Amino acid sequence: MADIEAPELERLWDEFHRIVNMTSHELGAWLRISSAGERTEALPDRSGSEQGRHVLAVLQKRRVDLTDDDIRLMEEVVGTVRTELEEGPDGAPEADWRHRLMSLGHDPLRSG
Repeated sequence: MADIEAPELERLWDEFHRIVNMTSHELGAWLRISSAGERTEALPDRSGSEQGRHVLAVLQKRRVDLTDDDIRLMEEVVGTVRTELEEGPDGAPEADWRHRLMSLGHDPLRSG
Protein backbone atom coordinates (compact mmCIF):
# COMPACT_ATOMS: atom_id res chain seq x y z
CA MET A 1 0.00 0.00 0.00
CA ALA A 2 1.06 3.60 -0.51
CA ASP A 3 3.30 5.45 1.88
CA ILE A 4 0.42 6.56 4.05
CA GLU A 5 0.46 6.26 7.80
CA ALA A 6 -2.45 4.51 9.52
CA PRO A 7 -3.84 7.70 11.17
CA GLU A 8 -3.74 9.55 7.85
CA LEU A 9 -5.47 6.67 6.07
CA GLU A 10 -8.14 6.59 8.77
CA ARG A 11 -8.69 10.35 8.35
CA LEU A 12 -8.93 9.99 4.57
CA TRP A 13 -11.30 7.00 4.87
CA ASP A 14 -13.59 8.96 7.21
CA GLU A 15 -13.50 12.10 5.07
CA PHE A 16 -14.17 10.13 1.88
CA HIS A 17 -17.20 8.49 3.49
CA ARG A 18 -18.46 11.89 4.71
CA ILE A 19 -18.02 13.49 1.27
CA VAL A 20 -19.48 10.51 -0.60
CA ASN A 21 -22.94 10.78 0.90
CA MET A 22 -24.66 8.36 -1.48
CA THR A 23 -24.80 4.65 -0.66
CA SER A 24 -23.25 2.15 -3.05
CA HIS A 25 -26.77 1.16 -4.12
CA GLU A 26 -27.73 4.79 -4.84
CA LEU A 27 -24.50 5.49 -6.71
CA GLY A 28 -24.81 2.30 -8.77
CA ALA A 29 -28.38 3.21 -9.72
CA TRP A 30 -27.33 6.77 -10.59
CA LEU A 31 -24.46 5.57 -12.79
CA ARG A 32 -26.85 3.27 -14.68
CA ILE A 33 -29.45 6.03 -15.10
CA SER A 34 -26.92 8.64 -16.20
CA SER A 35 -25.52 6.25 -18.82
CA ALA A 36 -28.87 5.32 -20.33
CA GLY A 37 -29.68 6.88 -23.68
CA GLU A 38 -32.75 6.89 -25.86
CA ARG A 39 -31.63 3.87 -27.85
CA THR A 40 -28.92 2.21 -25.80
CA GLU A 41 -27.95 1.54 -22.27
CA ALA A 42 -24.49 0.67 -21.05
CA LEU A 43 -23.89 -2.70 -19.49
CA PRO A 44 -24.36 -2.34 -15.72
CA ASP A 45 -20.66 -2.92 -14.98
CA ARG A 46 -19.72 -0.25 -17.54
CA SER A 47 -22.31 2.36 -16.53
CA GLY A 48 -21.11 5.85 -15.74
CA SER A 49 -17.59 7.20 -15.86
CA GLU A 50 -14.55 5.14 -14.96
CA GLN A 51 -14.03 7.39 -11.96
CA GLY A 52 -17.64 6.90 -10.82
CA ARG A 53 -17.28 3.13 -11.11
CA HIS A 54 -14.06 3.30 -9.09
CA VAL A 55 -15.83 5.31 -6.35
CA LEU A 56 -18.51 2.62 -6.31
CA ALA A 57 -15.86 -0.10 -6.00
CA VAL A 58 -14.20 1.71 -3.07
CA LEU A 59 -17.55 2.03 -1.30
CA GLN A 60 -17.87 -1.73 -1.48
CA LYS A 61 -14.43 -2.39 0.06
CA ARG A 62 -13.09 -2.69 3.55
CA ARG A 63 -10.35 -0.27 4.51
CA VAL A 64 -7.78 -3.08 4.75
CA ASP A 65 -8.46 -4.01 1.10
CA LEU A 66 -7.63 -0.59 -0.36
CA THR A 67 -5.04 -0.35 -3.12
CA ASP A 68 -2.74 2.57 -3.94
CA ASP A 69 -5.11 3.48 -6.79
CA ASP A 70 -8.05 3.50 -4.36
CA ILE A 71 -6.20 5.85 -2.01
CA ARG A 72 -5.33 8.20 -4.87
CA LEU A 73 -8.96 8.18 -6.00
CA MET A 74 -10.20 8.92 -2.49
CA GLU A 75 -7.87 11.93 -2.21
CA GLU A 76 -8.94 13.14 -5.66
CA VAL A 77 -12.67 12.79 -4.94
CA VAL A 78 -12.42 14.56 -1.59
CA GLY A 79 -10.52 17.46 -3.20
CA THR A 80 -12.78 17.69 -6.25
CA VAL A 81 -16.01 17.65 -4.26
CA ARG A 82 -14.71 20.25 -1.79
CA THR A 83 -13.69 22.53 -4.66
CA GLU A 84 -17.01 22.05 -6.48
CA LEU A 85 -18.96 22.85 -3.31
CA GLU A 86 -16.90 25.97 -2.61
CA GLU A 87 -17.27 27.27 -6.17
CA GLY A 88 -20.89 26.21 -6.68
CA PRO A 89 -22.42 25.79 -10.13
CA ASP A 90 -20.28 28.69 -11.42
CA GLY A 91 -22.44 29.55 -14.41
CA ALA A 92 -23.29 25.97 -15.31
CA PRO A 93 -26.90 24.87 -14.98
CA GLU A 94 -27.41 23.75 -11.39
CA ALA A 95 -28.72 20.35 -12.52
CA ASP A 96 -25.50 19.71 -14.49
CA TRP A 97 -23.41 20.67 -11.46
CA ARG A 98 -25.42 18.39 -9.19
CA HIS A 99 -25.23 15.52 -11.67
CA ARG A 100 -21.46 15.94 -11.96
CA LEU A 101 -21.14 15.67 -8.17
CA MET A 102 -23.54 12.73 -8.02
CA SER A 103 -21.31 10.88 -10.47
CA LEU A 104 -18.66 11.07 -7.72
CA GLY A 105 -21.11 9.87 -5.07
CA HIS A 106 -22.00 13.27 -3.58
CA ASP A 107 -25.55 14.61 -3.73
CA PRO A 108 -25.36 18.32 -2.79
CA LEU A 109 -29.08 18.38 -2.01
CA ARG A 110 -28.64 15.84 0.77
CA SER A 111 -28.01 17.45 4.13
CA GLY A 112 -25.20 16.32 6.36
